[in-house]
Amino acid sequence: MSVLGIDQITYGTDDLLLARRFFQDWGLSLVSESADELVFECLNGCRVIVAAMDKAGLPPAIEEGPTLREVVWAVESEADLDRYADAIRNDPGFMDVAVDGARRIGCADPNGLAVRLQVTRKHAVPEVRSAQMNTWTDRPRVNAPAPVYERATPIEVGHVVFFVADVKAVEAFYASRLGFVSSDRYPNRGAFMRCAPKGGHHDLFLLQLPTGKRGVNHVAFTVRDIHEVFGGGLHFSRCGWETQLGPGRHPVSSAYFWYFKNPSGGLIEYYADEDELTADWQPRDFEPGPTVFAEWAVDGGLDGHTRRQKGAEAGGKFLTEKR
Repeated sequence: MSVLGIDQITYGTDDLLLARRFFQDWGLSLVSESADELVFECLNGCRVIVAAMDKAGLPPAIEEGPTLREVVWAVESEADLDRYADAIRNDPGFMDVAVDGARRIGCADPNGLAVRLQVTRKHAVPEVRSAQMNTWTDRPRVNAPAPVYERATPIEVGHVVFFVADVKAVEAFYASRLGFVSSDRYPNRGAFMRCAPKGGHHDLFLLQLPTGKRGVNHVAFTVRDIHEVFGGGLHFSRCGWETQLGPGRHPVSSAYFWYFKNPSGGLIEYYADEDELTADWQPRDFEPGPTVFAEWAVDGGLDGHTRRQKGAEAGGKFLTEKR
């Protein structure tokens, strides 16, 4: 009995038309829309809701402007919901209601974010195939080229990252109420947490800034492999969206990444190849810094048309001509 990951997230935005184009370019399927709400799905049914900021019933924001308003975590059964309802019953904003014909419970975490749980609506995606990587010691890919992706189709929302006013209080909430476990830490500054002892490196990252700022840092979407990180990022760049940083690789989780600016709030990330952990994993302490955040990263991104670093096209042309 543990949380299974993220089932749904909800943004509040001031520009639904822009959000519609953004998330479709990102690779999500638009499954329904109305005058004040868009509903998107990833490949496994994980949902991304984008609602007008003034939509009735939208949870309160933890920062000004467009931002993430709600995270719905997945559980396996009604018995799990009963267990978690008992755990959060005395927390601020406790709720136990029906949403779209299904039970949903929730409360506000110590950072003020709307936290919800429901029996998962995600489903298996048997048709997903990922690239095999040939190394010096293992050569599983034989007589087959690695894939090249024209765009990304994200499998699910893999993790969320928030700026918090009190990292210790928020980390304690997710550990004591929802059973999350620590993966790694920035002492007194950041906490990487996963939903269960066995799983990917983190489903949630909490980061405390000296200013005490609260808000969303980014939402990360899982894709198949490193090649889809590149193919998705190049397509998104061709669509005209702005890179914040990437592609690159995180040394803490080993994942490859590419971050873009999101008009609905914070940043958005394609990522793949994160570490898989078990109960035997011992959390590590890191001092935050550029080399801890990224082993390597491309500043400003790659141009989707030239396939070169933005601003470096002239140099690339020179090298091609010389060859």
